[in-house]
Amino acid sequence: MKRLAVYCGSSMGTDPAHEDLARRLGTRMAERGIGLVYGGGHRGLMGVIADSVLAAGGEAFGVIPQALVDLEVAHTSLTELHVVTTMHQRKALMTELTDAFVAIPGGIGTLDELFEAWSWNALGYHAKPFAVLAEDGFWDSMLAFLDTAVEAGFISPARRAQLLVTRGPDDAIEQLSAASGATERGMVW
Repeated sequence: MKRLAVYCGSSMGTDPAHEDLARRLGTRMAERGIGLVYGGGHRGLMGVIADSVLAAGGEAFGVIPQALVDLEVAHTSLTELHVVTTMHQRKALMTELTDAFVAIPGGIGTLDELFEAWSWNALGYHAKPFAVLAEDGFWDSMLAFLDTAVEAGFISPARRAQLLVTRGPDDAIEQLSAASGATERGMVW
């Protein structure tokens, strides 16, 4: 895995543990030579992870719509910043630039990106693995809901198993690297 897309909040949230998680993930990615692909902002957890990757000597690739650049939320010190017209173009380019996806705490944008990556996988648009970094219980209610959707017959057990649940930065990197390697060897993800 050469690049990892990280979906996360453009705010810090109320729990300082989320900022710490973003910082540790970014540092570990850089230490392992994994570039960051993310939404291109400088605020919130987005800014924390980008700054952490860069401070540890890594590469950070942002993808941001022009409308957000106009609002002065673009990170101006990235390895590369791609400016696109729409959110759809943003998500498509992030998918093209990455080998895998992970979601850390965030709001509706984070959920939208995670579920779109999963949906695109289900539709065959990509075969890249995806995960939630569920170190502190942030994702527990969503994971329980997904299990309810399986029980109700709306998500197959195989499809549900595709969403990797990781418990820390190293676990996320290890699981996604292994799954990315399986995809590169021609195994169906």
